[in-house]
Amino acid sequence: MCGICGEVSFDGGPVTARAVTAMRDRLVHRGPDAAGVYVSPGAAAGLGFRRLKIVDLSDSANQPIPNEDGSVQVVFNGEIYNFGSLRAELVARGHTFRSQTDSEVIAHLYEEHGAACIDKLDGMFAIGIWDDRQQRLVLARDRTGKKPLFYMRGGGRLVFASEIKALFARPGLDIAIDRTAVPAYFLYGYVPCPATFYQGVKQLEPGTVLTVEGDGRTLSRVFWQLRYPQEDAPGPAPDRLTVTSTLRRLFTEAVERRLVSDVPLGAFLSGGVDSTVVVGVMSQLLDRPVKTFSIGFKDSPAYDETSFARLAARRFKTDHTEFIVEPGSFDLIEQLVWHHDGPFGDSSAVPTSIVSELTRGHVTVVLTGDGGDELFAGYQRFAAGLLTEQLPRPVRLAIHSLTRRVPPGASARDWRSRAQRLVAGLDLPLDERLTCWNSPFYEDVEELLTPDLRQALTPIDRLQHLRRSRAQMAGVSPLARMLLANFNSYLVDDLLVKVDRCTMAHSLEARSPFLDTALIEYVAGLPDALK
Repeated sequence: MCGICGEVSFDGGPVTARAVTAMRDRLVHRGPDAAGVYVSPGAAAGLGFRRLKIVDLSDSANQPIPNEDGSVQVVFNGEIYNFGSLRAELVARGHTFRSQTDSEVIAHLYEEHGAACIDKLDGMFAIGIWDDRQQRLVLARDRTGKKPLFYMRGGGRLVFASEIKALFARPGLDIAIDRTAVPAYFLYGYVPCPATFYQGVKQLEPGTVLTVEGDGRTLSRVFWQLRYPQEDAPGPAPDRLTVTSTLRRLFTEAVERRLVSDVPLGAFLSGGVDSTVVVGVMSQLLDRPVKTFSIGFKDSPAYDETSFARLAARRFKTDHTEFIVEPGSFDLIEQLVWHHDGPFGDSSAVPTSIVSELTRGHVTVVLTGDGGDELFAGYQRFAAGLLTEQLPRPVRLAIHSLTRRVPPGASARDWRSRAQRLVAGLDLPLDERLTCWNSPFYEDVEELLTPDLRQALTPIDRLQHLRRSRAQMAGVSPLARMLLANFNSYLVDDLLVKVDRCTMAHSLEARSPFLDTALIEYVAGLPDALK
């Protein structure tokens, strides 16, 4: 796990090591163990790197990492889980390696396949490749968007980095707040990809390769998208026992791939189904007790799940550590805004940051249960969406009228609060209903804007977060429609952002077995009833 950055110049102005280093050193928290910088012989490009040592702890694995003659240079953030088999193939084709790290595989794989090499990588990654012979920069981001990658074009150059704060450190870049992004923040708590809070700064979308030529020409290619079967697709329903057996095998393989590490490794354990399954499989695969970590909240029983975590820890005989957080521990807002490069509307970032900081004192890598709800429709809003789709409109209106009389609950998890939130969007179409249920300010976003901004942005697109999903959602079932919307918006722009920034703020790597490509694709193809 690391922090990467770089730039390529189109106008003949040289790229300097000083400018790249300034960006690189804003990312120390992502990689405190080593640093590197590369400037091409003609000064047309530069790459910067901060390293968190995970696999091959030697200096030979430091980046930027080259091919044999140095004509290809790679910076890479993440983990490639199939690097062993790829390395064996490359060695058989005559490639010479200087390290045992997965990052070096990318350099040699690019020699063989060019930018198409990205399609062969299985893992979580953000990658920058400089091809000095072709004077070409290749940027790529993993299939589900677990690792971040931002870029900005201007002033005769393109710059990129793992976090936006690195771009602010680049001298000469004029970065200003994008006022048009404000409504999206109030609607979702984040700005949907590929946009950001800043003018001209974009996120590379998940499953995408961006090729940047030395003369400034760019080509974007999507190499992966999640697909669900058409609702009326023919075919026999799969046997339930066969599905169960296949899922067990795929998930076990996903966990096993994520246990490769030369540093201490553990797991976040909430006691919920997802993290418990991860820990259970880890306990079967490891020859030592799994190190597990949970967080509890003093005087907040509605949000404290440590009792369930203890049950799972006892069942699987883990080496369990429990952190109890007092109310004063929540004074983290300034720090979290800095790490998220601006406002972030998910309050669970606070406990995620705290448990990450405390866990880092014990291990360098953690496995998480993130992604289980996204695959298997675990959120209550999915069940609510299907249920309300079947209700005639008069029934919805009657329920809405009755529930308005229920007093508010003591917390967001109180059944009364959930009921009121459910009925708030009953009269809306499915896409809007789900957005309403998950939105902080769906109805009154306009009231939060200044008059001039409200006038400039009217009408506000409340379904902006679904733009990238429209083609995939055509013709699929209502459940698949909801899962796709969630996968391409909430997962990418909220959940994975929170986990990446909060863990990397404390130099901790997080791995998510539920987001394994083979597992995702298999589950997507299953009938709705089995989810």
